[in-house]
Amino acid sequence: MIADEVIGQFQRDGAICIRQLLGTHELEELRAGIDLNLASLSPRAKVASGADDPGRFVEDFCNWRENPHYRRFIFDSALAETAGRLMQSSTARLYHDHMLTKEPGTRQPTPWHQDQPYYNIEGRQNVSFWIPVDPVSRASTLEFVAGSHRGPWLMPRSFMDSQAKWFPEGSLADLPDVEASRGDFPIIGWDLTPGDVVCFHMLTLHATRGTGPHRRRVFSVRFLGDDITHAPRRWKTSPEFPGLADELPVGAPLNHALFPLLWEAGKA
Repeated sequence: MIADEVIGQFQRDGAICIRQLLGTHELEELRAGIDLNLASLSPRAKVASGADDPGRFVEDFCNWRENPHYRRFIFDSALAETAGRLMQSSTARLYHDHMLTKEPGTRQPTPWHQDQPYYNIEGRQNVSFWIPVDPVSRASTLEFVAGSHRGPWLMPRSFMDSQAKWFPEGSLADLPDVEASRGDFPIIGWDLTPGDVVCFHMLTLHATRGTGPHRRRVFSVRFLGDDITHAPRRWKTSPEFPGLADELPVGAPLNHALFPLLWEAGKA
């Protein structure tokens, strides 16, 4: 059970850390899944660091159907129920998984951004889990601007070259330069040990820096609640769901095999 004060903090700040939500067996399963994923990246994978970076930042998406470790971790852990309670939703539906590994010495930061503008969904009831399987220092952790999930959608840009590839230039307000004036923003973040889970709303502004001398393997799982509907885009979303627009109309619930319903209130 998730305490009411934890749910309230999530609703207020748009980001929380739940300490030791995961046990040893779940972490072993997740590490095995990440290692299998890194050994055989999918066609959806991308390297998100430059050729001159002394480290390497690799991402991969939507592998739960092919990766048995990921599938067991997502389906058998407490994540779906935790998601439903944090979202104050009667259901929790899997949206997608996202592996993010920064090798030692990676300098490439992840710039300040919101996640939801990159996606093909509309609605407020959503949550992302950011789950490290290696210790993460406060200096290299995920940081958030508390309360920013209540604000407007801001212009999504490509991380490497800052191009507006999703919404037309000028159609959304630009992101504030959080890094240039950090003292003006209520920035929160936590040092993390394996078993800790960071939970955040898909509109909460967030960013990370480089890794320093240590490897940082992270698995992110995203869930959708009752009010989320399909919002097909004219551009390539991140991640992309090829052919989905032909099967689900605009405004439809994401009742589809790609997005299994993993938790319903009142059902064991």
